[in-house]
Amino acid sequence: MQASVVLTVAESKRLIAQGVAAWPSVQRALQEGLVIIATGTTNAYVVEEILGKSINKAAYVTGRTIPATVDATGRFPKPMPDVILQRGEVVEGLDRFTAVKQLQPGDVFIKGANALNYERKIAGIAVGHPEGGTVGAAYGPLIARRATWVIPVGLEKLVAHDITEVARRLMAGEETLTAVPTLFPVTGEIITEIEALQILTGVEVYHLGSGGILGAEGSVRLLLSGERENVEEALRLVKDLQGEPPFWGGET
Repeated sequence: MQASVVLTVAESKRLIAQGVAAWPSVQRALQEGLVIIATGTTNAYVVEEILGKSINKAAYVTGRTIPATVDATGRFPKPMPDVILQRGEVVEGLDRFTAVKQLQPGDVFIKGANALNYERKIAGIAVGHPEGGTVGAAYGPLIARRATWVIPVGLEKLVAHDITEVARRLMAGEETLTAVPTLFPVTGEIITEIEALQILTGVEVYHLGSGGILGAEGSVRLLLSGERENVEEALRLVKDLQGEPPFWGGET
């Protein structure tokens, strides 16, 4: 049995967050270990799904991409503290930079991405901070301590070129006419709309296309395939997601 659905960017973020909350390594760490949720737009939805409550998502963002003609001065609220959980309970007094020093095998660090080579399972994180930002501080301890990097990232972040090659190009030291971030290639447990629907409903998922109008700009069209009951369950889930408001609602 097959069906096709379209998800807006916000609907995709909500779906991916639900998939992250149900992901086996995340579930295990919530029960037995440490979970660090770095800031980011998709991760703001992850916080809501894991904590089971709404937050001011605009306050859980660090870097942000906005249209060149939009003045964002004063439009973002004071940042909220990083969400760090030990055995499912929020830990006060830790942030993502200090918490990574406590990671153990089986613990989980959740951080989104800005670029995705889906078939190669490589994500890219834009870096503008001179000390490497979150990824610069976290990647070494994650590898050394054998923790799990969970990467929630929508299919809207698919890019045309090899991320590792672009990263090398950005490191070439060429003169720039505008601010140009570098790109940090990472691997981990990548969770897109595909993995989220698979873990939540058991369907097979294929990316059919992207884009649209009237609010569907940046959307993805997905093919759902599987047993009738699984496809119907996936359709019910998508119906519940439909109407998810855009990330930016102007709240301050």
